[in-house]
Amino acid sequence: MSLPLAPALPATYAEAAFRGGIRCRCPRCGEAPLFRKWLKPVDRCAACGQDWSLQRADDFPAYVAILVTGHVLAPILIGLATRTELSILAILAIVVPLAGVMMYGLLQPAKGAIIAAQWWFGLNGFTRERPAPADGETP
Repeated sequence: MSLPLAPALPATYAEAAFRGGIRCRCPRCGEAPLFRKWLKPVDRCAACGQDWSLQRADDFPAYVAILVTGHVLAPILIGLATRTELSILAILAIVVPLAGVMMYGLLQPAKGAIIAAQWWFGLNGFTRERPAPADGETP
């Protein structure tokens, strides 16, 4: 009987953030879902057993989503106001729903990437794990 293979740890923080943020999977193994509800992470990964109850993302994902949304929508808002003949109400009718959709769409990936950062850098009680360096590489 063979033992299950150990999960492949991400080689870089970018890979861990991609797993946790974009894919909404466990940043450590990339297999099991990271969230059990919209913004509620699982207590423990079903695939690798990583304890995610240590994470403390708090309000930071909302700040990240607001920052990104504002930076994307500011040029759009300026362009609509200066280059079109639309009324203020028409511009608001375009921008406000767009902002809501962007915020809603960015919250979960932002939280996943922040949880991945906490795990990758060993913050809030997480154990700092790194894959073993290949021959010739510096740790």
